[in-house]
Amino acid sequence: QVQLVESGGGLVQPGGSLRLSCAASGNTFSDISMGWYRQAPGKQRELVATITDGGRTDYAGSMKDRFTISRDNGKNTVYLQMNSLKPEDTAVYYCNLDAWVGFFRRNYWGQGTQVTVSS
Repeated sequence: QVQLVESGGGLVQPGGSLRLSCAASGNTFSDISMGWYRQAPGKQRELVATITDGGRTDYAGSMKDRFTISRDNGKNTVYLQMNSLKPEDTAVYYCNLDAWVGFFRRNYWGQGTQVTVSS
């Protein structure tokens, strides 16, 4: 089994910044990509950003100028730096791992971390 542990969420004022972290551990895996998704109350889960093991990134268009995804392959950890936060960024942010575990392609989710942007 593979576990994803997220950290870094919290309450921040509009215009502020937060950095989320997600560490993957457990069975040996070869990851294809790691990423962040978010889900606001009453809305569907949506893509925020992904990054491949080779460092190629993909962002949802509305967040590309304010958010930066990065990773530390040695630590199996992905980060999301969020700047100029807006109230509409309030959501539960979920870490995602797309990986090969043995001969099988698996997809894993973290438990989610709450981000609240409010004055």
